[in-house]
Amino acid sequence: MKKITHFLLLMLVSVTMWAQYQEPVKFSVEQKKISDSEIELIFTGTVDPGWHVYSTDIADGGPTAATITFETKEGVKPAGKLTPKGKVLTKHDALFDMQVSYMEGKAVFSQKLKITAPQYKVSGYLTFGSCNDENCMPPTNVEFNYSGKGVPAGETKEAAAEKKDAKAEETQEAVLEIEEHPATVEDSVATDTAATSVATLPAAGGEQGQISDYWKPVIQELNAFGTEGTTADRSFWSIFFLGFLGGLVALFTPCVWPIIPMTVSFFLKRNKDKAKGVRDAVTYGISIIVIYVALGLIVTGIFGASALNALSTNAIFNIFFFLMLVVFAASFMGAFEITLPSSWSSAVDSKAESTTGLLSIFLMAFTLALVSFSCTGPIIGFLLVEVSTTGSIIAPTIGMFGFALALALPFTLFALFPTWLKQMPKSGNWMNCIKVCLGFLELAFALKFLSVADLAYGWRLLDRETFLALWIVIFALLGFYLLGKIKFPHDEDEDEGKVGVTRFFLALISLAFAVYMVPGLWGAPLKAVSAFAPPMKTQDFNLYTNEVHAQFTDYDAGMAYAKQHGKPVMVDFTGYGCVNCRKMELSVWVDEKVSSLINDEYVLITLYVDDKTPLPEKVTVQENGAERILRTVGDKWSYLQRTKFGANAQPFYVLIDNNGMPLNKSYSYDEDVDKYVDFLQTGLNNYKKNK
Repeated sequence: MKKITHFLLLMLVSVTMWAQYQEPVKFSVEQKKISDSEIELIFTGTVDPGWHVYSTDIADGGPTAATITFETKEGVKPAGKLTPKGKVLTKHDALFDMQVSYMEGKAVFSQKLKITAPQYKVSGYLTFGSCNDENCMPPTNVEFNYSGKGVPAGETKEAAAEKKDAKAEETQEAVLEIEEHPATVEDSVATDTAATSVATLPAAGGEQGQISDYWKPVIQELNAFGTEGTTADRSFWSIFFLGFLGGLVALFTPCVWPIIPMTVSFFLKRNKDKAKGVRDAVTYGISIIVIYVALGLIVTGIFGASALNALSTNAIFNIFFFLMLVVFAASFMGAFEITLPSSWSSAVDSKAESTTGLLSIFLMAFTLALVSFSCTGPIIGFLLVEVSTTGSIIAPTIGMFGFALALALPFTLFALFPTWLKQMPKSGNWMNCIKVCLGFLELAFALKFLSVADLAYGWRLLDRETFLALWIVIFALLGFYLLGKIKFPHDEDEDEGKVGVTRFFLALISLAFAVYMVPGLWGAPLKAVSAFAPPMKTQDFNLYTNEVHAQFTDYDAGMAYAKQHGKPVMVDFTGYGCVNCRKMELSVWVDEKVSSLINDEYVLITLYVDDKTPLPEKVTVQENGAERILRTVGDKWSYLQRTKFGANAQPFYVLIDNNGMPLNKSYSYDEDVDKYVDFLQTGLNNYKKNK
C-alpha cells in the first residue's frame, strides 16, 4: 500500500511539473546543400495550437524576434538575412503599439551561406520567441554546428583541385624543411577558436555560503501549495454567460416577447395530451438551440482558428465591425429596420404547415429565427464579433449556445407551467425602450473596434481621452433618454413628467458610470473599462503616478537585501516582449491594495528572461541530460525559473522567504485583483508564521 501511495505522489508531482513546464514549440535544424559553393541552414519548428512564433521583422521595443547568431564562421559567410518561410501572419499589437508578424502551426526559418574556403565550419544558434493568449516563453536558442567541404564561390572544381594539390605540395616541402632545420625553441600554436567558459552558477552547498542556497530547487515544496488553474475555462464560461445575457435581452424585444404566449398556447391546444404538448414545446426549444449553435459552427468553419485570432487586431476587419455596429445602433434607435426578405419566412412557414412531426417543429423554430431577425440580428452580430475576436476557435459556438439557451428557455418553462402565461407583462413601450438602450450600447462598443484600427494606422484620432470623452457623452445621453429627456421617432408619448422606477434606476446607473469615467480624462486607471479603452500611453495628459517598480533586477542582489532587512521576496519572471505581463501590471498592480502590499511588505525582484545583455562569460550547464550554454542575462534568469521553480512561462510570480523557500503557490496570468491580493497576503502570513 505504501508503494502505491508513493507511486501516486510521484505521478502527481510529475503531472504538476508538466502542467507548469511547457514546451509548445519544438525546433529541428538541418543543413541543405544548394550547390558546391552554397549551403542553407533550415530551422523547422512545430508549434502547438494556440501558440505562435514571432518572425524576423519585429521592431525594437516589441516581442522577441527570430534572430541568428554565429559563434564560428570559418570558410563561410552569410548570403542574405535570416528569412521566414511559409505563411506569415501580421497583426497590430495594441500594447506595443506596432505591427508584429508571427507564424502558427509550423515555423520555418532559412539562412543561406556562401562557401569561401575548401573546408568550412559554422556554429551558433537561432533565437526565437513564442506566446499564446496567456503566457510567453522566454527567448529560446536552437544550437547548430556543421562542417564540411565545398568549392569557394566563383571558383571551379578543377581550380579548387589544383589549389588543393598545390597546398599539399607546400605542406610537404615545409615538413622536409623542418626535418633539415630542427627548431631550437619551443613553437607556439595559435588558434582562433573561442573557448566556452565552464563557469558555474551558484549551487547548494558551494563555497558562496548562504547565497548558494537561493538557487536550490524548490519544485516539490512549491507544488505542495498547489497550482493556480488557467483562465481558459473561466473565459469560456464568460463567453457562455455573455451569450446567455444576449439571449435574455433578445427575449424582451418586440420581435420575440409577443411570440412566446402565442407559440406555447399553440403547442398546448393542438394536442389533447398535455404531455405531448410539453414534448413539442421542449423540441421547439431544442430546435432553436440547434439553429443558433449551427450559426456559431458556420462562423468557425468560415474563418478558422488562425483567422479568428487575427480578427482581434486586423485593422480592416475592425473598421468593418465598427461600421456594422453603428448601422445596428441606428436601426435600434429607429432610423430604419433591418429585416430579411419576407418571402423567406413565408416559404418556411408554409413548409412547416405542410409537414408534420419533428420537421414541422424545427421549421417553426426556423421561422422564429427569421421573423425576429430585426431584433436579434444586431445582438447576434455584436456577440459574434465580440467572441470571434477572442481568438478561440470554439468561442462563437459557445456564445451561440448561451444565446440560444436563454432564447429557448421560456418556451419550455411556460409549456411546463402554463399558468405563468397569465402573469407575463403585456407588450408596450418598455420593449422599444430596451431596443434604444441596446442601440446606445452598440454605439459605445463600436468605438472599441474603431480604436483598434486607429492604433493600427497611427491616425491618433481616438486617443484615450477622446475615447473616454465619447463614452462619457454616450452614457450620459443614455441616462437622459431613460429619464425621458430625449425622444426617438418610434417612442410613444408617456404621461409628461412621469418616469417609471425601473427606468429611473437604470438612468442613475448610466449617469453614474459617465461620471465615473470623468477622472480618466486626467489619467485615472478606470479598471472597469481598461479592456475597452486605448492604452494609457496614448493619453496626452496623465496625472496618475501610482505604479509599482522593481527594487532589484538581479536575483542574488535582491535576495541578499531581503536577508539583510528580514523581508519576504516576490520574484517576478517577466519579459520585455510579454504582453500579458504588461496587462497584469496595468490592471492588477495599480490596485491600491496590491501596490501597497508589494511596495511595503515585499522585496520585488523583476527578472527579464529576454534580457539580451551578455553575461561577463558564457556559462555551460547540464540540464535534462543535455548541455546548454547561457550567453545572456535573460538566459540566466530563464534557467533559474526552470531549475528552481519548474516553470518556463511568463508572467510567473512566486513568493519566497529570504532563504529561497516558497511561501505560497505560484501565480500566473489572472486579472482577478482579489485573488492576487489573497495570493500576496497568504504568502506574507506564512512568512510571519515561519519567522
